[in-house]
Amino acid sequence: MARGMLALAPLVLFLLYILGTAESAAPVASSNFIKASCRSTAYPALCVQSLSLYATTIRQSPQLMAQTALSVSLAKAQFTKTYVTRLTKFRGLKAREYGAIKDCLEEISDTVDRLSKSVEELKSMGRARGQAFIWHMSNIETWISAALTDENTCMDGFSGRTLDGKIKASVRAQFTQVGQVTSNALALINKFAVKH
Repeated sequence: MARGMLALAPLVLFLLYILGTAESAAPVASSNFIKASCRSTAYPALCVQSLSLYATTIRQSPQLMAQTALSVSLAKAQFTKTYVTRLTKFRGLKAREYGAIKDCLEEISDTVDRLSKSVEELKSMGRARGQAFIWHMSNIETWISAALTDENTCMDGFSGRTLDGKIKASVRAQFTQVGQVTSNALALINKFAVKH
């Protein structure tokens, strides 16, 4: 019996080696999939940076890639909403700055709402096909496109030199980041829709 076990030892070690290699190859394949997919976005470096942390979740699934990109976009929008909310409580704001910040808070709230609906729609569509798939994707693309216009609408409130300064620069930086990850998410969703 002991000899039989010893004869099996190399086979067991070989199988463990193969399983270990497959496990370590999976993240590499996922990372390569993310890099290749991100090439079709407007901000490929940001795309890779923001999605690489989720390689094991995304694996090589275009749908999981789209869902993850959209979730990243939603998280960034929620962070920006919190940031802008805090700015409204900042002391020493000029009346026009306060008004512009309040407008931006309304815009980012709309963005969060639209991206939340898009995340839910993408998750709930399951394995939809044909007209059902087109309907879900149309909703998602409409909401995301509307969310992308919010950045410009916010910054319109800061037009004019009198509002140039740190507040405007910080708000612009936050909205630009939201716009970039949202643009990337839309590109990946469109890519998923075309391949579906």
